[in-house]
Amino acid sequence: MAISGQTRTRDALRSGAGLLDRSERGKLALSGSEAKAALNALVTNEIETLQAGSGLYAAVLTPKGRMLGDLRVLDTGDELLLDTERAALQGVFDALRHGLVGFDAHLHKRTLQRGLLSLIGPHSRTVAGAAGLASAEYANAAARIDDVDVVLAATDIGVDVICRSEDTERVRAALLAAGAVAAQEDDADVLRVEAGRPRYGIDLDDATIPQEGGLNERAVSFTKGCYPGQETVARLFYKGRPNRRLCGLRLSAPVAAGAPLLLGERAVGTLTSSVVSPVFGPIGLALVRREAEVGATLVAGSEGVTAVVVDLPFAVA
Repeated sequence: MAISGQTRTRDALRSGAGLLDRSERGKLALSGSEAKAALNALVTNEIETLQAGSGLYAAVLTPKGRMLGDLRVLDTGDELLLDTERAALQGVFDALRHGLVGFDAHLHKRTLQRGLLSLIGPHSRTVAGAAGLASAEYANAAARIDDVDVVLAATDIGVDVICRSEDTERVRAALLAAGAVAAQEDDADVLRVEAGRPRYGIDLDDATIPQEGGLNERAVSFTKGCYPGQETVARLFYKGRPNRRLCGLRLSAPVAAGAPLLLGERAVGTLTSSVVSPVFGPIGLALVRREAEVGATLVAGSEGVTAVVVDLPFAVA
């Protein structure tokens, strides 16, 4: 029974609509006439060009260019909705709060006030009633599910549903009734690793520069105004190479995250995400030193498991 249930969940994520409750994510809101200008001065991506119904991905950095956390920013027309990994919430909140001084911008806590449900899979839009939602990632729109006001937000693999926390269970029940299948974070993590998307607090931390994590294309504007850490990010992009980079690993056998990665006798990184994909077999993510080039074979852990360095996202050989 357990095996058939797991198979049903995995099938839903790839060919139907799996449903996860991610309400534990850190959530904030920013309002005021200068909300966009204020946030633009504090994060790596271009905020001021956002229009109602659009959004983007950005990072919050220290003055030395290290990551305090990453953010999804949704422009709902009424305010900017922000969500981040819970592990990054306090650092992000403190950086934004201090940076808003002098702007007509007001930061609001929403972690406990808002629920967040993720639909993953090709039928997510049908289940959420989001046929009219723009296809671009981060597109968002107000909607109603079971007479509850929600915000629908497009993701790379489905649709997120944001609602008042007291309505979360009612919305969840309605989505399940519409055909969603309850899933676990471990199931969704396989898709994340296959796509080569790192998570802050797992693959990235406060020692990571965005380029090391492969975030420049998604999270960094090189034409916008100044923000904390910009000098380091720009100098590395235009004049240097990072000493390490995010890469994929094809493992000869499953091995737990945290295993050291060796190139010969030299440590070149640590396995940060490790999953068993039904498509690719055992795979993982890691920040590895640049001498571990694509095609290099590393040793993962102490049991002789090998790890071949590959480009991301994973592709069928």
